[in-house]
Amino acid sequence: MKKNIYLLLAFLGFVFPYYFLFQFYTTETTPTFQAIGNLFATPMSAAFNADLGMSVLTVWAFMAIEGNRIKMKYWWVFWVLTVIGLSFALPLFFYFRERYLETK
Repeated sequence: MKKNIYLLLAFLGFVFPYYFLFQFYTTETTPTFQAIGNLFATPMSAAFNADLGMSVLTVWAFMAIEGNRIKMKYWWVFWVLTVIGLSFALPLFFYFRERYLETK
């Protein structure tokens, strides 16, 4: 049951952020490189994105340590999936971690 909750959270972590990205790209005429610059346009957005960046680094460390500790194959794939979003990659890592632990 617990692993299914992680899978649901991974799905929601993909859908919700991309819903807003879709809205942005269908209503905004700003080129992508300018939109990325807007992520740090105000001190508040810069603080939010710096916090997110540190969270990604922390999660990467956790994934590496935990993946190696339990000898999980291909744990590094979840590092790549953070490009899609941390809210997608982290619960998906937890799902596959739980699934792996069930087989041990």
